[in-house]
Amino acid sequence: MKTSTPRSQSSPPLNPLRKALALDGPWSFAWSEQPAEFRTIADVQKSGMDALPCQVPGNFELDLLANGRIKEPYVGMNIVALQRFESTHVWYYRRFDCTIPKGTEPVFVFEGLDCFADIYLNGILIGSTANALVEHVVSAKGLRSGSNEMLIHIRPSLDEARKYDYPPGAVAQLPGYGGMYVRKPPHAFGWDIMPRAVSGGIWRSVRLEFLPAARLETVWLETTAADESNADLTLHFRTRLPMGNISGYRIAIEGKCGKARFEAAGPVVFEAGRVTFSVANPKRWWPRDRGLPELYDVTVRLIKGDRECDRAVFRHGIRMVQLLRTSVTDESGSGEFCFLVNGERTFIRGTNWVPADTYHSRDAARIPRILELAKECGCNLIRCWGGNVFESREFFDFCDENGILVWQDFALACVVYPHNDELARIIEDEARKVVRRLRQHASLALWSGDNECDLAHDWHQRGSPEGNRLTRIVLPRVLSDEDPSRPYLPSSPCVDGKAFLTDRRYLPEDHLWGPRDFFKSPYYTHSLCHFVSEIGYHACPSVKSVKRFITKAKLWPPGNDEWLLHGTSPIPGITAWDYRIELMSKQAGEMFGKIADNLADFAWQSQSVQAEANKFFIELFRGAKWRRTGLIWWNLIDGWPQFSDAVVDYYFEKKLAFDFIRRAQQPVIAMVREAKGWIHDLVACNDTRTPVALNFVVRELGVAKPLVKGRRIAAADAVTVLGTLPYFRKHQRFLVIDWKSDDGKIRGRNHYLAGNPPFSPADYRRWIKQAYGTDVTKI
Repeated sequence: MKTSTPRSQSSPPLNPLRKALALDGPWSFAWSEQPAEFRTIADVQKSGMDALPCQVPGNFELDLLANGRIKEPYVGMNIVALQRFESTHVWYYRRFDCTIPKGTEPVFVFEGLDCFADIYLNGILIGSTANALVEHVVSAKGLRSGSNEMLIHIRPSLDEARKYDYPPGAVAQLPGYGGMYVRKPPHAFGWDIMPRAVSGGIWRSVRLEFLPAARLETVWLETTAADESNADLTLHFRTRLPMGNISGYRIAIEGKCGKARFEAAGPVVFEAGRVTFSVANPKRWWPRDRGLPELYDVTVRLIKGDRECDRAVFRHGIRMVQLLRTSVTDESGSGEFCFLVNGERTFIRGTNWVPADTYHSRDAARIPRILELAKECGCNLIRCWGGNVFESREFFDFCDENGILVWQDFALACVVYPHNDELARIIEDEARKVVRRLRQHASLALWSGDNECDLAHDWHQRGSPEGNRLTRIVLPRVLSDEDPSRPYLPSSPCVDGKAFLTDRRYLPEDHLWGPRDFFKSPYYTHSLCHFVSEIGYHACPSVKSVKRFITKAKLWPPGNDEWLLHGTSPIPGITAWDYRIELMSKQAGEMFGKIADNLADFAWQSQSVQAEANKFFIELFRGAKWRRTGLIWWNLIDGWPQFSDAVVDYYFEKKLAFDFIRRAQQPVIAMVREAKGWIHDLVACNDTRTPVALNFVVRELGVAKPLVKGRRIAAADAVTVLGTLPYFRKHQRFLVIDWKSDDGKIRGRNHYLAGNPPFSPADYRRWIKQAYGTDVTKI
């Protein structure tokens, strides 16, 4: 059987010399629970199956929805009923006309096929794919100038999954066994934040591309050293030349960033090679609040004589990124987990990035708005969680342009995976394609082998994760070949050989979930980690949003089947995560002493405690800078309608926590640290590289006289003590902190909730309204 043509995934994203035909838009589809040997559109039409219109990009379930064949999946229990389609075969097809330019090689580029697909062109099988996470480039053998037809058979993923062996040493949560080998986003099989939706379809764009005979196959511009006076760069390239004839070919590169420029050139001595050069006084790329994210517009040309044969156009940020990390830490904080950008320690204010939608064909429409939310609330890093897809060029372009670092997990999560040769080959092939596609982005700061697979070895008593072949051998080998200068973390959190022999509380980077008790409990305040990459608190969406996905009969009380499904417990009867709704109720009850007896008050209570919790977590870490080096909270927005840790619901309704996080993540902030003895410290945390003169005042609501006021220099990249406040455990007070710089360009407001719970819901609502206005109390 013919397979997809092996080819780099780093070919130029923007190339004005190459012609292409977009094949997005109207297609047709048919489906059956029985396999069939269809090769042409006529075969499908003769079968008697329903043939319905659809859109590419798309997903099978969305195609059914658009044609009125299923109910809205996100309402009530409807998505559970769609599990009956998990063994469905789907055929997508369309006709198209084209003209083949002389001297070119036509290929089809499938940016996302989900997942096991056989591709027929004019009745001929031209390729088969088995990975929804990577782009597939398939030779267009048999393409004709004029009329053509394409038929794509999507085979059921679970049918393919049954063909593999599942040794007892490999362990997953019960819904996840079908995803051990199948390269779909892991969340698709059911997760605590996503429903089970083992979908299928053409979920990203399709195009017919005409490659020149002499072409650039891969280009990667690497910064190997950089400071303010000089940078060393290397352009790595791979060409395809007719008959391997290299005579007379050369590579030329130029870059422009405002008035700054560089140029270099070199001969093609072999089809693969490099051009090394230096840039004087480079404009460097910086994360937000630490400088400008300078980007060079780069053009690489393949030239023979005076003729330009091919061109690559992209942007490059000159910067150096390092990760300082130790295996363990201790009570005195002797360990380390800290990002360095351009040689400077960088405190991380980040969010976890989860699926933008259950059905990923809708991602492109949602992601721009989600990214603006990450920018609005002050994030300087996004962690792309390992249960997701690998995001598009547009996602990374946004992060490049806005100085937002990206921590990228490989798509492995919460499983002790098989370590056999078959899966190792699958992961290695996938990783090479992913790394080649993403490595050019300046924002990409870290590769992480997986999410919580090291911890999964603990959960399932599978010994030391140092024996994980995928993250200790396969992925490091790929990165050594393809992206050797970027930091790599084997797992998040990482339990290496030394850490395996110690208590897990000594991990320098950790996920702080634990009991999820009161947010000021010792579990959080006494944690030893330097860096937390997952931490969060549950909350109910707005009443308006809840009414969109919970049916009227099930709106109240909580705990019924619809609440649990959207809680998320993805397969009714399998109770892996059914505790989440009860947990959310307990957290609200702890804060306010009594759990509300109606949806409106319950939503408001849960959002209030989530907001205070996230604010507290961020300030706990920022106030201990540099003993603490960063926090990535979970999470920004839901990928489907649910009750969750997200601070923006699926419908883009912001919860109260979004506003609290936005304030807590200001680059310069005044805040009250937790009491030591009889006093609180009032501190300023400055994450910028410049000292700031701050004028500040702290008031207690309802008291006319300020508690403390003054003017002090907030040191650059440090925490500065501004003053002290008295502390009495029994006094419940709402303190408002205002500050502004001498020039008025930096200003802000924050608050501190003093005393112990339970707090009066009426008092708290009144305090928030007085401090911030009615807009943040509407739930």
